[in-house]
Amino acid sequence: MEDDRKDAVYGTPQKYDPTFKGPIYNRGCTDVICCVLLFLAIVGYVAVGIIAWTHGDPRKVIYPTDSRGEFCGQKGTKNADKPFLFYFNIVKCASPLVLLEFQCPTPQICVKQCPDRFLTFLNARNSHDFDYYKQFCVPGFQNNKGLAEVLRDGECPAVITPSKPLVRRCFPAIHANKGVLMVGNETTYEDGHGTRKNITDLVEGAKKANMVLEARHLAMKIFEDYTVSWYWIVIGLVIAMVLSLLFIILLRFLAGIMVWVMIVMVILVLGYGVFHCYMEYSRLSGEAGSDVSLVDLGFQTDLRVYLHLRQTWMAFMIILSILEVVIILLLIFLRKRILIAIALIKEASRAVGHVMCSMLYPLVTFFLLCLCIAYWASTAVFLSTSNEAVYKIFDDTSCPLVGNTCKPETFPSANESRQCPGGRCQFAFYGGESTYHRALLGLQIFNAFMFFWLANFVLALGQVTLAGAFASYYWAMRKPDDMPAFPLFSAFGRALRYHTGSLAFGSLILAIVQIIRVILEYLDQRLKAAQNKFAKFLMVCLKCCFWCLEKFIKFLNRNAYIMIAIYGTNFCTSARNAFFLLMRNIIRVAVLDKVTDFLFLLGKLLIVGSVGILAFFFFTHRIRIVQDTAPPLNYYWVPILTVIIGSYLIAHGFFSVYGMCVDTLFLCFLEDLERNDGSAERPYFMSSTLKKLLNKTNRKVES
Repeated sequence: MEDDRKDAVYGTPQKYDPTFKGPIYNRGCTDVICCVLLFLAIVGYVAVGIIAWTHGDPRKVIYPTDSRGEFCGQKGTKNADKPFLFYFNIVKCASPLVLLEFQCPTPQICVKQCPDRFLTFLNARNSHDFDYYKQFCVPGFQNNKGLAEVLRDGECPAVITPSKPLVRRCFPAIHANKGVLMVGNETTYEDGHGTRKNITDLVEGAKKANMVLEARHLAMKIFEDYTVSWYWIVIGLVIAMVLSLLFIILLRFLAGIMVWVMIVMVILVLGYGVFHCYMEYSRLSGEAGSDVSLVDLGFQTDLRVYLHLRQTWMAFMIILSILEVVIILLLIFLRKRILIAIALIKEASRAVGHVMCSMLYPLVTFFLLCLCIAYWASTAVFLSTSNEAVYKIFDDTSCPLVGNTCKPETFPSANESRQCPGGRCQFAFYGGESTYHRALLGLQIFNAFMFFWLANFVLALGQVTLAGAFASYYWAMRKPDDMPAFPLFSAFGRALRYHTGSLAFGSLILAIVQIIRVILEYLDQRLKAAQNKFAKFLMVCLKCCFWCLEKFIKFLNRNAYIMIAIYGTNFCTSARNAFFLLMRNIIRVAVLDKVTDFLFLLGKLLIVGSVGILAFFFFTHRIRIVQDTAPPLNYYWVPILTVIIGSYLIAHGFFSVYGMCVDTLFLCFLEDLERNDGSAERPYFMSSTLKKLLNKTNRKVES
């Protein structure tokens, strides 16, 4: 009765079909509307890219530009001999938006060198220092105006301070003298109105501006590390690829032994991590400054500082110890289920062995994802660098044209200057007044949305292709004789020819949820300063709900794609059938599928941990044999983290093939149990290992 009620709620089991012999070949196109929608979206995406490439200029990321949009220090321009950018009012650069817009909302000019002395315009104007001061005024400055007019029109800065170039930009050289913040040797300065002020105010503004560009300085150092270590990073990633392939090859023949060896190795790697953290913790005992807490130290851009604190190694040791205990406890309580998972892995090993080219398919997915990322990143950069310097008319009198845009080159001879005799064409902000510039935010959102959609489509294509190939293996009664000649290529062709619309439909739903999550993160950053607790609570709830929704949609899409590969039905029908099939076997899903995923996770940890430890000893010069070979680095954690992340992605790519194989075989196995009963007319398609595991047999025809 309970099974009948379950069937009534979650659909009816599959009926026996004597014509069904695996993935259906005579199928039709599905979800054609979504296919057309995807095509139109791609056309629009290409149009957005062309528009962005027309208006944007990525050189703004590398070369600074002055207020007229001209590059500093680039060959072939009039500022070729002026490589540095000087800001009239550095305090206005203290906005985080500078990182996105690549410009500060203040007049700026290209200079040959940064200021090396402290001067005010008032003092320099009537002294021999004025020739030096003039090089920091706008090009073509004529000293024929009053003091107030020059400062009002933004032709010269009110003050210059000793500065040092940082990423080709001049920033005040700040230092402390007996606890007093100083720029150069001055503690006060005189403003343009003759008032003596404390230079601390200027220093605080300069400090904020320096903090904004400190991230850029850090990025430059990281880039330098990549330039000297990229060769060794590639070698580390190749080692990770070889280990992944070797692990999978050995898993095919020694699945049971390899799984247990993998479990023991992960435990040993974590144990060594605990031991290493303890040794570092003990070594720092008694060293000066090692007992400083992480809270007291605060955030430091040089992360190597944290490795000199005992508290850092204690935190690492506690985290690794907890992870070690959790893994051991899980293994104790799930030891019987691991045997079932091993049987599934062995069956998947046989399937992969008959479709060996499937191990290379992650390279296709990786290549397509790289194209998506490259197009998205380049379009985003071109859109971000599309802003232009906007000049507007300013006038202290009641001029009707105040606020209108103008061009500084033609303003003196234009009609506007005659209508506003006291007006001036002055820099206002970086942006634009055209429809294109007002739509930049929307174009960036569309760019991100299309990236999610296309990336999810690429992943979906890979899942359907692999599912179709492995389903051909399962539903072959005589393996591998009844399998098609090229199962992977056949599945790939069917997916593109018949199911592009279904893949677009599934990836579209997921992309919508992901872009909503991005918008929620953006709103959360904007609301952090708000004191409305209800708004914060609502934001946390929404972020949590959409995170769970994304996970559920990914799980449902994955199984829906398997059903699409087998039966050729549309996305909604496939998702419904897959969901009901899993719900009718929820216990098997919860135990077998997740235990298998856990074992794959352990395999990834083993590969990543091994390569990560090797990279750590190499880049920290702790391997004596290659001490002279390791490159000198600003931050040795840069190549180490790159190798670790890259190794995880490589291992994930190879294990994803195995994971898709297990999931496909599992759904086929459940279908097999519902369709067939082991009789001569309805024999099971599952392998003898699975039949033995479940006490199932195929009865022979009685003579």
